[in-house]
Amino acid sequence: MSDLTRRTAAELAELLRSREVSSVEVTQAHLDRMAAVDGAVHAFLHTNTDEALAAAADVDARRAAGEDLPELAGVPIAVKDVVVTKGQVTTAASKILEGWVPPYDATIVRKLREAGMPILGKTNMDEFAMGSSTEHSAFGPTRNPWDLERIPGGSGGGSAAAVAAFEAPLAIGTDTGGSIRQPAAVTGTVGTKPTYGGVSRYGLIAMASSLDQAGPVSRTVLDSALLHEVIGGHDPLDSTSLTDPVGGLVEAARSTDLAGVRVGIVSELGGEGYQPGVRASFEHAVELLRSAGAEVVEVSCPSFEYALAAYYLIMPAEASSNLARFDGMRFGLRVEPADGPVTAETVMAATRGQGFGDEVKRRIILGTHALSAGYYDAYYGSAQKVRTLIQRDFAAAFARADVLVSPTAPTTAFRFGEKLDDPMAMYLNDVATIPANLAGIPGLSLPSGLSDDGLPVGFQVLAPAREDARLYRVGGVLERLLTQEWGAPLLDKAPELEVSAR
Repeated sequence: MSDLTRRTAAELAELLRSREVSSVEVTQAHLDRMAAVDGAVHAFLHTNTDEALAAAADVDARRAAGEDLPELAGVPIAVKDVVVTKGQVTTAASKILEGWVPPYDATIVRKLREAGMPILGKTNMDEFAMGSSTEHSAFGPTRNPWDLERIPGGSGGGSAAAVAAFEAPLAIGTDTGGSIRQPAAVTGTVGTKPTYGGVSRYGLIAMASSLDQAGPVSRTVLDSALLHEVIGGHDPLDSTSLTDPVGGLVEAARSTDLAGVRVGIVSELGGEGYQPGVRASFEHAVELLRSAGAEVVEVSCPSFEYALAAYYLIMPAEASSNLARFDGMRFGLRVEPADGPVTAETVMAATRGQGFGDEVKRRIILGTHALSAGYYDAYYGSAQKVRTLIQRDFAAAFARADVLVSPTAPTTAFRFGEKLDDPMAMYLNDVATIPANLAGIPGLSLPSGLSDDGLPVGFQVLAPAREDARLYRVGGVLERLLTQEWGAPLLDKAPELEVSAR
C-alpha cells in the first residue's frame, strides 16, 4: 500500500502545502488503491478518474504559480451517491435512477470543487438511504474492510468503507437516522452529523426532509473538523440553511483537555440489548474523559423510549412524499406495462414496481398509510408530538451537561443476511442515533476500541444545536488519549485487504 493512502487528510494537506508531494501523486495513489481493493470492498458505485486527476493537476498548477489555496486543496474525497454531481452519474443506489446524470452540482459538491478537492467517485449506499447495512443497494452490498463477511453499516456504508479501506482520506455521508455515525462506528472511522441546517441540503436526493443532514466521514476527529469547515455555512438555495457562520471547529478539535466540561451519560442509551464488549469499551472511554478533567453525570431522557417508533412514522411519511417525483415521466427509469393500456397510472406503477427495491417499497407503503385520511392524527401527528417531547428531554439534559455520550450502536458489525428477514431487528441498530435527528442536534461518532469479537466499537458525542464545536473538543481529546493507549490509530489494527491484480 502506498504510504500516501495511510496519511490523514491533515497530513496530506501539510505535505501538499510544503510541496513534498503533488495532488496528482496523492490522487493517483488513492485511485490505485481503489483499483486494487474495491473489487472486494465495493465501496464505490462510480469512479471519476479523469476528472479527479484533472482537478488535481489544476491545484498543482495553481500552487506552483504561488496562489493562496484553501487548506484541503489537493486532498481527494469520495462522495455518497445521494449527492448530485454535475456531469457524473448519480443513482442513490437505485435502479430507478440508473444512468441519470444531473445537470447541476449540490452546494456541497460546489464547495468541494471551490476548495480544490478532487472527487474520486460516488460511494455505495442503501437505496435512497433506506437501510442500516448497505445490503439494500440495487447494485450489490458494500463489505466491511474489517471482515468482508460483515456489513459496513448503513445507509452510508460505502463512504465509511472507502475511508476505512484507505481508498479515500475523506468522504461525504448523509445522516437521516444515524447513517454517518452508525457506519463510522462499525468500520472504526469518524463520522459527524452537523446541526440540522448547518450544512446545505441543496442537491441531496431527499428521503426525509426534516431529518436528512450531510456531513464528514474521516479517519480522525481533526480531519472531520477540517472538512466540516469546508462544507458548512449558509446557503440561500436551501430554505432550511442556518445563517450561522462556521468556524472554531478545527481549533476545538486541537484542544488538549476537558477542564470544566460536563459530560452526561444518557441512561436510556445503554443496558439491555447492548453487546457486553460495546458497553465495556464505552465505560473505559468515559473514564478517560474523567482523566482529562471532565465532570461526568448521569441524565435521563425518558421520551427516548419512543424515539424509534416516532422516527419510523415520520421518516417513511416524508419519504413517501419525496419519492413521489420518481414516476417514470420526467427523469430516470421509464417502464411501460407489458399489456393493457399505456397511461400515466400504468407507466408509473410499472416503473416503480421495477425501479424500487423491497425496502423502499416497504417504507413508501408505511409512510403513505401513516399520512392517509383517518390515520394522520393517530400516527404521523402523534409521532410529531413525541418528537417535541424528545426535544424537551434534550433541552433538560443539556441544562445539566455540556455534551451527552453513549455507544453509537448497540452491537458491532453483524454478518450479511443476519437481519434481512427481520426489519425491526435491523431498525434497532439506529436506536442510539435517531434521537439526535429528531431534535436536529449535532452528533459525532469516533472509535473507542475493539469489542471482544475483535471488531470496532463507536463512541457517540451529542451537543446542543449550533454547538458543533463541543463535539470536536470532546472527540479530539478522547481520540488522542485512546491513540496513546493503542500506540497507533485503531485502523492500523485492521486486517490487510487482499490486493487484486489490476
